[in-house]
Amino acid sequence: MHKLTLTIALFGVLLMAGCRGTISDKPPIHINPNMDFQNKFDPQEANPFFADGRAMRLPVPGTVARGMLKEDTGFYLGRTEGGAYVQTLPIAVTTEVIRRGQQRYNIYCAVCHGRSGDGQGIIMTGGYGYTPAPSYHDDRLRGESDGYLYDVITNGVRNMPGYAQQIPVADRWAIVAYVRALQRSQNATEADIPASELASIEQGSTANIGGGRTGTAGSGTGQQAATDTTNTQ
Repeated sequence: MHKLTLTIALFGVLLMAGCRGTISDKPPIHINPNMDFQNKFDPQEANPFFADGRAMRLPVPGTVARGMLKEDTGFYLGRTEGGAYVQTLPIAVTTEVIRRGQQRYNIYCAVCHGRSGDGQGIIMTGGYGYTPAPSYHDDRLRGESDGYLYDVITNGVRNMPGYAQQIPVADRWAIVAYVRALQRSQNATEADIPASELASIEQGSTANIGGGRTGTAGSGTGQQAATDTTNTQ
């Protein structure tokens, strides 16, 4: 026990002596210097190994990042392999897709195009000097293909910017699906309503079929009608 105590005390003295702050002109000791001093080239640094002298190299031609092959041109570009717009959505339209499209539409689109798609969003009615946004309910846009609407969301048109960086591909198609629901709801007739639903509406004295055609009904009418249309499909 006495020897152990003496050994510990001697070790402590030597340790303190090594930490007494003596100045040295030798470099610090690196246990594993490989991680501090690596043989590598920094960005934009010259590299004489290559003929052009650049250390930063371009990817091999034809290189595609994992998950970015995008073979499905209809889904990613909204076009056929021949370059024409696809006529219908390349995704299954479900209630979940419509509701997702409604959420994204209200965030990115409603400020200009209005909640009901009538082109009367706050940016258009607030006197900011923007070119008026068209109504989705005119015959021209009702007759356009789904691929065209997707392309406009992606790349923009006239003074509308593209939203490819802000809105993922699947969400762009969800917005297209919701726009179609808005168009259908704001141009609906009695023939579009199932008999059971029509009877329920008439019994409750809440029918407003004519007023919904213009897209100028009370706040939220078009939005609710779009959801109701989806639920009756």
